[in-house]
Amino acid sequence: MKSLLERISIDPNICFGKPCIRGTRIWVSLLLDLLANGMNIEEILAEYPQLTEEDVRAAIAYGAEMSRERYIEITTKGNE
Repeated sequence: MKSLLERISIDPNICFGKPCIRGTRIWVSLLLDLLANGMNIEEILAEYPQLTEEDVRAAIAYGAEMSRERYIEITTKGNE
């Protein structure tokens, strides 16, 4: 799970500090919304070809951890 979570980044200067897929401006919450609305991983990858299946799974893993109220420390820009 930890390796998946390394695909998530939080940078206060990018997307208002919202959790994103590392190297993109694609919010974790967007991917979770798409999945919740019935899109499958293949459809998301077709819509966002810069993503990988592992990126989508990382968003799911991050959401799962947050729902447990286990806040995950993500390295922010400047602390890498």
